[in-house]
Amino acid sequence: MSFRIRCVGKAVFAVIAIGVLGWVVMMLWNWVTPALFAGARTIDFAHALGLLVLSRILFGGFRGHRGWHGRRHWRKWEAMTPEERERFRMAGRSGGDERTGA
Repeated sequence: MSFRIRCVGKAVFAVIAIGVLGWVVMMLWNWVTPALFAGARTIDFAHALGLLVLSRILFGGFRGHRGWHGRRHWRKWEAMTPEERERFRMAGRSGGDERTGA
């Protein structure tokens, strides 16, 4: 039951966070852009959410927090010897430190 409550809580938090971010984008756009550019118009909440999604696509992507860092880890894996890979696998299974193999 607590798992469901956490999931619902996270979903509610996500909806509220999206709403607040959309509102902030809308307020900033309507405050800054018409003052800077003569022909700029104000935007509504739906356009602010669209602008937020567009900026996420263009500048952040939807890969989560890893971004390009995951590729670096793959290169590390490729550089390991077979013995190092096996020690890394075994440390992950036992919960030990993969650097020491303990």
